[in-house]
Amino acid sequence: MNSNEAKKRIEELRNLVEYHAKRYYDDDSPEISDFEYDMLMVELRNLEKEFPEFSSSDSLTQKVGGHVKKGFKEVVHEVPLQSLQDIFDFDELIEFDKRVKKQSQELDKPTKYVVETKIDGLSAALKYENGILVEGATRGNGLVGEDVTENLKTIKTIPQKLKEPLNITVRGEVFISKSDFEKMNEERSLNEEPLFANARNAAAGSLRQLDSKITASRPLDIYIFNVQKIEGREFNSHYEELLFLDDLGFNVNPVKILCNTVEEAIGAIKKIGEDREKLTFGIDGAVVKVDNLSLREDLGSTAKTPRWAIAYKYPPEKKETILKDIICQVGRTGVITPMAILEPVSVAGSTISKTTLHNEDFIKEKDLRIGDTVVIQKAGDVIPEIVEVKKEKRTGKELPFQMPTTCPVCGAEALREEGEAAIRCMGIECPAKLLRNIIHFVSKEGMDIDGLGENLVEQFIEKGLIENIADIYSLTFEDIASLKKNGTKFANNLVNAIQDSKNRPLYKLITALGIRHIGTKSAKTIAKYYKTMENLMNAKIEELATLDDVGQIMAESIYEFFNQDQTIDLITKLRNAGVNMKEEQEEETDQRFLGLTFVLTGSLDNYTREEAGEIIEKFGGKVSSSVSKKTNYVLAGEEAGSKLTKAQELGVTIITEEQFNKMIKE
Repeated sequence: MNSNEAKKRIEELRNLVEYHAKRYYDDDSPEISDFEYDMLMVELRNLEKEFPEFSSSDSLTQKVGGHVKKGFKEVVHEVPLQSLQDIFDFDELIEFDKRVKKQSQELDKPTKYVVETKIDGLSAALKYENGILVEGATRGNGLVGEDVTENLKTIKTIPQKLKEPLNITVRGEVFISKSDFEKMNEERSLNEEPLFANARNAAAGSLRQLDSKITASRPLDIYIFNVQKIEGREFNSHYEELLFLDDLGFNVNPVKILCNTVEEAIGAIKKIGEDREKLTFGIDGAVVKVDNLSLREDLGSTAKTPRWAIAYKYPPEKKETILKDIICQVGRTGVITPMAILEPVSVAGSTISKTTLHNEDFIKEKDLRIGDTVVIQKAGDVIPEIVEVKKEKRTGKELPFQMPTTCPVCGAEALREEGEAAIRCMGIECPAKLLRNIIHFVSKEGMDIDGLGENLVEQFIEKGLIENIADIYSLTFEDIASLKKNGTKFANNLVNAIQDSKNRPLYKLITALGIRHIGTKSAKTIAKYYKTMENLMNAKIEELATLDDVGQIMAESIYEFFNQDQTIDLITKLRNAGVNMKEEQEEETDQRFLGLTFVLTGSLDNYTREEAGEIIEKFGGKVSSSVSKKTNYVLAGEEAGSKLTKAQELGVTIITEEQFNKMIKE
């Protein structure tokens, strides 16, 4: 490679690693594996070494990635939280040992190493004054991090008070255990939320929440691995420090092996690699540290990394196995997800027998067939994934897979809407969707049944008291009271709330049914036009599409929904239970806002936005979510935002809540 080619490639690599570092450190949402990122860094480091004329202090080979997230206060680290130089073979470790020994022999200082697991998490510093935790911060760029004190205080294994009243700053790694991570992703999968790519990013995203209640709800843990600064104590060795931290009450990294030689260190790294499956937490390598603290000072550091420590990175393990079958699972919102059933194979220390295939497009892209030989890898050493199909091993007996056209749980029609990757079950009575459907049905936006929360619904389902939405109206006082100790008053209130909900306006019922793309606003338009549920069920797509607030996609969704056998069955049950199926006759003839469009922004003193909107609509007006030249009034409350600014720019009339009150009382 000549000089010009090297310069061009170095610039490309710097842009690439900057982009992926931002995705990893700042966004907690990586697009490539750790190994792929490491290989980009290795190539960049080697080119900068070969062509030193193109080296730069701005390169990520010379500095730590990561920035302070907006919303957090900055914390300047008294002692920098540096990163480690990565190596990928034992020859590089032997070279590291030679450099250390050269200095140690000149100074006549003993050379020992401590080998520790490189925990796959987010680095943090904890500062204690007189033994009390006063500050916690993320690493950030190594020099400046984010103040996450309140979030760190939610982690149960972080002591709020030490056994001794010391002034000390320690460094640790915040992580989520393998089992907790799998549970989190299983829950997210059921809720059809995006899965966390790996445990590290799940931990980082959880710790860097602006709301500490969210952090508290996540199963975070921490292992302490270093003393950054301490007053009134001196130590000779790192291993001695770790034992002291353990005695102080810290949750110290459990894997810490004292080695007399580099050969022992290599043996320790190999042993950790063999035992990875036994660890309860994820690792992406092993760290080799000089034990002698005085020698560490002599060795010093670069701007980015200490010269007294190095990280051995384990390569991602890949294994071949057979794709025995593909089955489909139905999530809580009806998304049908294909799942690979595999010939069991051990990968990165655990037995893999199944993995998600995401969606129909993933199967087509990989050209996956039942019976194929496939290559399995664990992303982030946690999530198993199919990375390759060995097409050269095909025998001709492999079978192509087609996604189902009906739901595998309830038999209802399964559809893939234009522009979406997911195929969904359309059945409203599908058992897989039951909990989510009922939670939406009883919500404030739906039938507004106060007191019927998710936990209670789950109990009713578990006891077999609710098998479909209409069963809500069959619940008795005894059914409800049996679930709560001294629940007489609660049961009375809930029975009354259920009875009251039968008289809700038709638009509330339409909203409660959870028709795809249909919200409160469009439900009101539909109810006003069709007057009865029967008329709506017989509506044609062409007619629906002509209504205000209802376009072609929404019209098709409504038509498909009401032409499902399960929908017809549910509506019949609800009608038999006495639920209102007609739009109330409008008693209010005052149409003072007819032809006027309002936009609501900010918070009002006497109304919610929904209540103010209902008043406007009652008087014939229309409520829009965005400001345009066609907007007549912007009703601005406190902390009004960009809508107010846009109204001012367009010259739209802005009214206060007081002016609004006058308009509706005149």
